Amino acid sequence: MKEFKIKFRGVRGSYPVPEKDFLKYGGNTACVEVRVGGHLIILDAGTGLISLGNELMQKYIESGTTITDRTPVKCTILLSHIHLDHIQGFPFFRPSHLSSTRMSLLGGVNYNETLEQELAKLLFTKSFPLDLGDIAADLRIRDLNETNYVIFKQGEEFPVIKRVNELQEGDFTDEDVVITCYKSYAHPQNGVFIYKIAYKGKTLVYATDKESYPGGDKKLIKFAKGCDLIIHDAQYSTEDYLSIYVPKQGFGHSTFEMALDCKKQIGAKKMVFFHYDPGYNDEKLDLLAEEYSDENAIMAYEGLEISLI
Repeated sequence: MKEFKIKFRGVRGSYPVPEKDFLKYGGNTACVEVRVGGHLIILDAGTGLISLGNELMQKYIESGTTITDRTPVKCTILLSHIHLDHIQGFPFFRPSHLSSTRMSLLGGVNYNETLEQELAKLLFTKSFPLDLGDIAADLRIRDLNETNYVIFKQGEEFPVIKRVNELQEGDFTDEDVVITCYKSYAHPQNGVFIYKIAYKGKTLVYATDKESYPGGDKKLIKFAKGCDLIIHDAQYSTEDYLSIYVPKQGFGHSTFEMALDCKKQIGAKKMVFFHYDPGYNDEKLDLLAEEYSDENAIMAYEGLEISLI
């Protein structure tokens, strides 16, 4: 299926905000749905994942009259990092509790334990009625690093992961979806993965939870050069970032100005501001949208859809 569609499910950073003054942009934490080349790829598993899971469950039920003739849910979740606002929706992702679901969960950690071990401790063993091992789905959790290519082939339920030095001619074509990543250390305490999704000559870069540097983040600029769309962290206004009372420098997040500067240096065709501070209500974000208005730089909000093909 020739498609490359992005839908924002959660656009907030730090913690969810279920309040009436946050309805325009949404109060759920980070989650972006990407339907590309016949595959469902989910960027981060914040509370925005829950509504996506509910919709997938409804479609699953409507797809047939019995368990045997229903169309299974197939998806891959890419985690930028394992801070709570990026993983807290996962235990409530309803398709994971179906035995027919085929699901990959990919990401990386800098500890002496695997991603699976870390998630089991953080989300399940001591804080949820189930253990991670009780999940009914065919769930495959894999650690990633910067040398990996994640390749989605037509008709395959799970992606192929290869090291760059193992790639051979013909391992992927223009018909396949290819994901690469690099680790930015501009987010405490253990960095964050930046992802690039490529399909049919179009590229999406997901760069959340990263702080910029004077002159720009040269590694990101090289990685994302010329992309069609970049989703970029914009948690703070410049005023808050430089506050003399509670400065946000070193917190691992960018300002709107940093994001715009990155867009210009990358030469991205479009950019979406993302991962807003939970203290910024609709009125505050409206003011920021007006201040940083640009025809190719737009504000993320829950339900926003963008098509690259």
